[in-house]
Amino acid sequence: MDFLDYYQVLGLTKKASQDDIKKAYRKLARKYHPDVNPNDKASEKKFKEINEANEVLSHPENRKKYDQYGKDWKHADAYDEARKQQAGRGGGRGHFTYDHGQGDFGGGDFSDFFESIFGQSGGFSSRQSRSMKGQDLTTETTISLKDAHVDHKRVLNVQGKKLRITIPAGIKDGQTIRLRGQGGPGAGGGNKGDLYITFHFKKDKSFERKGNNLYLEYEVNLYTMLLGGKIEIPTMGGNVQVTLKPETPNGHQIRLKGKGYPVYKKKNMYGDLYVKIHANIPAKLTKKEKELFGQLQSLRS
Repeated sequence: MDFLDYYQVLGLTKKASQDDIKKAYRKLARKYHPDVNPNDKASEKKFKEINEANEVLSHPENRKKYDQYGKDWKHADAYDEARKQQAGRGGGRGHFTYDHGQGDFGGGDFSDFFESIFGQSGGFSSRQSRSMKGQDLTTETTISLKDAHVDHKRVLNVQGKKLRITIPAGIKDGQTIRLRGQGGPGAGGGNKGDLYITFHFKKDKSFERKGNNLYLEYEVNLYTMLLGGKIEIPTMGGNVQVTLKPETPNGHQIRLKGKGYPVYKKKNMYGDLYVKIHANIPAKLTKKEKELFGQLQSLRS
């Protein structure tokens, strides 16, 4: 009878935490589940080994016994007998704790090695449930800053399936959202998996986003900056009219409150828009314009 290294079955070492065991079990159980691999004897055998390894390693008491007597499984009976005699009881194997809290992927049909340590079926009856949640899927999509300024509808193609989604306003670059029940189909009547979508932004030609604030570099003609007047500043929601004071300095920054980027899932809440004003120096001056600028230069001198 061959020794079964349950850690090796799950691809782990003895230093594995309970969380490591849970994750490894779920990953392998999905891969080798009989409903996913019908009529595949090799996968069926692997699934049983995975399930068996989990039943031992996922329970601290059982794991302790396996770690102490795994390779010397033939002596497990003597250990149990001695322990029970010391406690004033006699006969039989040790009780084995069984719980499907780790995932309920099914049990039963344990190996001779398993039963040599823990007794036939480990002293418990297993539920033959094969219900399993479907595989979680991941995908990525690219959107523009303007698209993300409002709730945005889009059709995604995920593994050949068209999925219509609404992207909430205020989504961030690199953010991932989960859509429940939009992943792979479940096995044995299990629920569908989830879909995780990660969003990436195209570089915007005009606006830069920092948190919920937007920043814009904007050119204004030299005469309006010197003499003052009304200008139209673009925002994500359309142009806004602003009045410049006379002699506005080059590089002056204007703050437009509530004209920035929307706050994620906070209706009617926005950051601010900061606009840095730059003078647009006129080119191809006429002879008369050059004379007038020359006069201004003389007056300023």
